[in-house]
Amino acid sequence: MAVSGPLALAPEIDEFRMQFERLSAEADVLAAPLTDSQFAWRPAPNVWSLGECLDHLNATARMYLPVMDEGIAEAIRRGLYGSGPYVYNSIGRLLVYVLGPPARVRVKAPGEFLPAPGRRRHEVLAAFRAYQVQYIDRLRQANGLDLARARVSSPVARWLRIPLGSSFALMIAHERRHLAQARRVMDTPGFPRR
Repeated sequence: MAVSGPLALAPEIDEFRMQFERLSAEADVLAAPLTDSQFAWRPAPNVWSLGECLDHLNATARMYLPVMDEGIAEAIRRGLYGSGPYVYNSIGRLLVYVLGPPARVRVKAPGEFLPAPGRRRHEVLAAFRAYQVQYIDRLRQANGLDLARARVSSPVARWLRIPLGSSFALMIAHERRHLAQARRVMDTPGFPRR
């Protein structure tokens, strides 16, 4: 429930916050009980393991958080404040749709977004939890900004700028997509049961 008062989060910001918290909890429930070999098991040579799905999300956060910082700082400099509710442009909505679950379009991750080889379960999970906290920190920084007028550049194509609110929704949708992919790994015949 949102708290009222001067430090209260705007309803849309608070909803994003709750979703990031849920994603962190879902990743813990999914991966914490696994052994390192289960975490690293691949259904096929060209298919990511559960751990690689999560580490891809960590790589995405490493690339995306700095551009969110730039977008937030620019919005503050320009005085782009608002109270919502917000309506986002079609490009932002399309990206959320395409990169969210279920996977409608297969997208090859650019090199800098690929998971690192050989990362251990505790390292990947700790990083994932930390990145969820960092997203929530950015939400607090964005509280009071006009989430539709403030813009964030894509770390892949700097010319592509989407609304700040769409960028939060995009990260949530992308994380849902890859957590669903990680669940499918566990449901694949041959997944080691211990």
